[in-house]
Amino acid sequence: MKRRSVGGGFSLCVQPAFIIGTNNEDGSDNFAPITWISVTCEKDDDFLLVVSMFGSKRTKENVIRSKVMSVNLVSTAMLPLMDYFGTHSALNGKKDALPCGVSWGEVVDVPTLDESPWVYECEVIKEIETGESTTFFCRIRNVQIDEQFDCSDPWAIDLTKLDPVIYSGMYHSVGKLLGGIGDFSPRDL
Repeated sequence: MKRRSVGGGFSLCVQPAFIIGTNNEDGSDNFAPITWISVTCEKDDDFLLVVSMFGSKRTKENVIRSKVMSVNLVSTAMLPLMDYFGTHSALNGKKDALPCGVSWGEVVDVPTLDESPWVYECEVIKEIETGESTTFFCRIRNVQIDEQFDCSDPWAIDLTKLDPVIYSGMYHSVGKLLGGIGDFSPRDL
């Protein structure tokens, strides 16, 4: 393989797509797609979701004010909803032209999307400002998973069945399950 340098301005960040759910000041729900999401481990099995939001948006304002959010994984069936939320701003009025089922978190008082197969209910424990971005470190207070998935080993979830949208400037889906850790290492080493 031969590579070439393209400079520092080009970035490829392959990441799953999520829709963040927050409460507006009047108690109504608000949703916005965010793809700058990762996870880190504070200690042992104490995982934190890391959510970064750029610029000014109602969702970011709501999280800063309330310190809670839902993080709804976007499946390919939800792509029209994600695209709608991403092309319409709550700063211009309620985003309700495309109907969707909304429920409330079981542990955290946040709106969740009924269509999402995997929902995190989160509480912000730390935020860091970097330029126009705010990064939120969130304690995962509860995870709601579609009943079709076996939750006995969350590391063994088959992403091809979860069918998440993967974002890298364009929308993609997961093609096939390749295997697990250790499946490709030479056995005689």
